[in-house]
Amino acid sequence: DRAAWQKPDQIMDALNIAEGSSVADIGAGAGWFTIRLARRVGPNGVVYAQDVQRLMIEAIRRRVNREGLQNVQPRLGSGSDPKLSPKSLDAALLVEVYAEVEVGDRVTLLRNLTQALKPKGMIGIVNWKPGEGGPGPNADARVPSEVVEADARTAHLRVRARENLPYQYLLVLAP
Repeated sequence: DRAAWQKPDQIMDALNIAEGSSVADIGAGAGWFTIRLARRVGPNGVVYAQDVQRLMIEAIRRRVNREGLQNVQPRLGSGSDPKLSPKSLDAALLVEVYAEVEVGDRVTLLRNLTQALKPKGMIGIVNWKPGEGGPGPNADARVPSEVVEADARTAHLRVRARENLPYQYLLVLAP
C-alpha cells in the first residue's frame, strides 16, 4: 500500500520529473522509487540510483535487470558525497533518508547535490511528519521540516514548494 500513502506521482510532479529527465534517487535502497522514476523518465532519461551500501547497489542492479530497464545507473556514494557529475541533474530525490545522514554531513550533502544540479534543477526531500502517526520510525527518529529548512538555508537553497502527504512531507529545494 506504499504507493497509496506515499503518492509517488505527486512527488515526481512537484519536481517536474518528465520524459527525458536526469534524476538521482539518493539513498535508493532496494530501488522502490528508482523503478518509478525510471518509468517516468523513459528511455531518453536517466536515473542514478545512489546508495552508500554496496548490498543495496547490487539489489538495485538485480531489480532493474529483472524489470528490463536500461536507463538506471547504480552509483555507490559515500557519506555526504553522492558521486554525481556537476550540472548533470534535473532533480535529486531523497526519500526517507535525511534522518540517516549524519547531522554534520547534511549541509555538505545538500551543497554537493546542488553542484550536481542543472541551472533549473531541484532537490526533493521526503521525510516522516513529526509524531507517531502511520507507518515509519518512532517519533524520535523523525526530522522535522524546520530542521531541513534550516539546513537548506545554510546550503544556500530556498524552499520552492511544500507538499503535504498523508504521513510525510515533501520539501522542494532550489538554489
